[in-house]
Amino acid sequence: MKRIGIFTSGGDAPGMNACIRAATRYGIAKGVEMFGIKHGYKGMIDDAIIPMDRYSVSGIIGRGGTILGTDRCPEFTTAEGRKQALANLQKHGIEGLVACGGNGTFCGATIFFEEHGLPVIGTPGTIDNDLYGTDFTIGYDTAVNIAMEAVDRLRDTAESHGRTFFVEVMGRHAGFIALDVGTAVGAEYVAVPEVVTSFEDLCQYIEKVDQDRRHIFIISEGDDYGGAFKFAEDFKKRFDVEARVAILGHIQRGGSPTARDRILATRLGAAAVQALLDGKNCMMAGEINGEISLTPMRETWEKKSEIDRGLLELVEVIR
Repeated sequence: MKRIGIFTSGGDAPGMNACIRAATRYGIAKGVEMFGIKHGYKGMIDDAIIPMDRYSVSGIIGRGGTILGTDRCPEFTTAEGRKQALANLQKHGIEGLVACGGNGTFCGATIFFEEHGLPVIGTPGTIDNDLYGTDFTIGYDTAVNIAMEAVDRLRDTAESHGRTFFVEVMGRHAGFIALDVGTAVGAEYVAVPEVVTSFEDLCQYIEKVDQDRRHIFIISEGDDYGGAFKFAEDFKKRFDVEARVAILGHIQRGGSPTARDRILATRLGAAAVQALLDGKNCMMAGEINGEISLTPMRETWEKKSEIDRGLLELVEVIR
């Protein structure tokens, strides 16, 4: 394999640039010509494909986002769009792909490989940490730390004014961020999509602690009860106290990646290129128990990565 393309797709995640850097420089060190594909699958269809050298990725390891850009591309969901993408990749002589993204990225990559046979290795770039086949995804550690710092600041206001805060963090289908942030900040309640929420349980806890007005509750955006605003509205009606809502939103996806994310992204970017050189196809390079692990790509998005329910129970016990 002499030419490899790399792209980022779906939601951006801190550490994607570190992955791009590692894959590019590792490939060049192995005698491979590296190409960057701008704006994910859309760049394949639009022929936004550029050569990459060592200097293309200089100084980007600490930058958030992705220098290649990312997009969600409806055209790639069609057979015609994928054929156009293949034609453009072949025009540049690209023989393999490194895909950095999450569930949607890997679903598209799996279909693309099964249709056209172009080798692709994925690296898990998503703050949600919900991909099967890796202990942690690129960007997750940064997102947790950003949210933790934000909640620590909110607690100062909560205690000063005697207020309750419902803090909503990202996680539409998975509660990893909410659980880890809730544990790290000493939250008294954590709501996650994996567990049916009981507002009554929360109310009983409040009544037990004599309705202390200074509370921090962490709510995952995918929680079945209806999100932080629904919680706050019902809480006010029940206890006649002031409750505030803080939606952290996309702030969790930006900013300089932590050391942990930079190291993980560097390891996985290089591992993805090496897997292609070793003849591996349609797999994801992840890290399990500190070791590089290759998982069939279809399994990464068809199977479900589970939250630590023991940790969730511990939060409830020691709140």
